[in-house]
Amino acid sequence: MKTHPFKIMGIVLAGLLVLSVPAQAQTMTAKELVNKSYNLFLGKSSFSVMTMEIVRPSWQRTISMQNWSLGDEFYISLITAPARDKGEVFLKYDKDMWNFIPAINRVIKIPPSMMMQSWMGSDFTNNDLMKQNSIVKDYTHKYNGSATIDGYDCYEVDLTPLPDAAVVWGSIKMWISKKNFNTLKAEFYDTHGKLVKTETASNLKMMGGRLLPALLVMTSNTKKGHKTVIHVQYEKFDVKSINKPFFSIQRIRNIRPENVKLK
Repeated sequence: MKTHPFKIMGIVLAGLLVLSVPAQAQTMTAKELVNKSYNLFLGKSSFSVMTMEIVRPSWQRTISMQNWSLGDEFYISLITAPARDKGEVFLKYDKDMWNFIPAINRVIKIPPSMMMQSWMGSDFTNNDLMKQNSIVKDYTHKYNGSATIDGYDCYEVDLTPLPDAAVVWGSIKMWISKKNFNTLKAEFYDTHGKLVKTETASNLKMMGGRLLPALLVMTSNTKKGHKTVIHVQYEKFDVKSINKPFFSIQRIRNIRPENVKLK
């Protein structure tokens, strides 16, 4: 679930680019647009239920989870299925990440050396979870015209890392719906300009009073047949009971799944 803009090449090109961007976008900078899209899945706080399918050429498995968040600095993810992973919990607390493993009854702090490792065997990394807001803070953002994604007219935005930003991507491209500001596609490139993975979002529906994609797919562009599919089943925003004290190591040792009636 986290584009990089390229610098404008000359005054004339910049003028042509501005003319190609619709009037609504001209009142909003590319960074503001990316931030608006990013915040659609946030709120002051949120609770969500989802399943994640990890697909590989010779196997696949499904993981169910519940998630609690406060802004973009605090996050808890509780695995509710399958049985072998049930009860495992991940905590993001500011700049630190912790993992509670019930089988050994231990809380482990995830070190920086493990940030690029796969999260739960998926196509997402620990770094993806830790630096979700990085696309807003660590990149410059530039409009690069328009394109149609799944029938939606979208702004194309290029993201380029800031000179001193501690990021892994050499650049990112995002396609954001002009109508509802959902990011419907994102491409992640390495520092050599090679496309590493592509994320798409679809099946927009009302959840928690917001129009959001219920289907997210992260596809590897370097490993054939590797992808991760997330089905968002429930979203609730601005939950008063979710506050900073909620996010603690003691909490992840004892947290229990909430009873939610899924539609």
